[in-house]
Amino acid sequence: MGFVQADPIRAPARAQDLILRHRVRDYRAGDIERRYTSLDVEEDFFVNYGYVTRSLQALMHPRSNSRVPADDIIAPWPRGQKKKNAKLLLDFVRERGVVHPREVDEHFAHGKVTNYWGGSSNATTHLLDAMHYSGLLRIVRREKGIRIYSEHKHQPVPRGAAERRARIDALVDVVVKIYAPLPGPSLSFYLRRLRYAAPQWQKEIPGALQRAKERLSHARIGNINWYWPTEEDADEHSTSEVVRFLAPFDPVVHDRDRFELLWGWTYRFEAYTPAPKRKLGYYAMPLLWRDRVIGWANLSVKNGALTPNIGYLNTPPPGPAFKRELEEELDRMRVFLGLSR
Repeated sequence: MGFVQADPIRAPARAQDLILRHRVRDYRAGDIERRYTSLDVEEDFFVNYGYVTRSLQALMHPRSNSRVPADDIIAPWPRGQKKKNAKLLLDFVRERGVVHPREVDEHFAHGKVTNYWGGSSNATTHLLDAMHYSGLLRIVRREKGIRIYSEHKHQPVPRGAAERRARIDALVDVVVKIYAPLPGPSLSFYLRRLRYAAPQWQKEIPGALQRAKERLSHARIGNINWYWPTEEDADEHSTSEVVRFLAPFDPVVHDRDRFELLWGWTYRFEAYTPAPKRKLGYYAMPLLWRDRVIGWANLSVKNGALTPNIGYLNTPPPGPAFKRELEEELDRMRVFLGLSR
């Protein structure tokens, strides 16, 4: 895939784990974090935050003259002081090799800043985040969910328009490989998000979009143009008798507009919706049966047992096949979570 979106909510597991369990044999919840130091991956921002392969990360960096996606992370520091603080912090990391944010906070006193959600966070933590995004630091591992940092060095900035365009087109191809088939408006949406992956090239994204439309396989269905990788055959199709619970951020359901086009109903992620206004549930996972998303599942673990709450758009499919496959998927989820059957 090249990239797996990450999310901290665990209901019943984190998004990255729920995405990978369908794609990695014998995957267990938390494997990517446990095995992070032995894998060819890095935490970084692509079209969203998550895990990227190092080859993909190399296409995005160095983010020269870039700013983090939210300017308020670094706005509290005057330009000169912010640069000075970053230099001092980088020297500190180089000296220590690997640092915990607590060590940094104990060594420096940069005060407090307002974070994304209106709360208060240590300014050093925000500076670490900004330096990680810019590519000065990398995440070595996590300890109890806390990022542990070291210095990160990158290859020189690409020289020449041809190399730069090749990199941008390669980033586009990764996006399309993950999220295709994409309606035209969705293709534009995802490629615009590459301004976070490579902010130094955001003015060149419109040109990359035009090249993609010319390069990718495409077809017009009704009044919509659809795009997908050239190596994929649009006529290949198989319908498996299988039930899958999909993460809200799984590439299959990530594009909500495409979701409505394919399956004819509106799915919304409601974790941040006030409970009285929720229609599907706190962490409703789309329920895939054959090639249709026919409902959703809210799964929780109580007293070591998996407790499912299944909802349907209409009525459950008739016959024993669906019931059998639903139980199989629940059993797979128990194994994935390390629960007894």
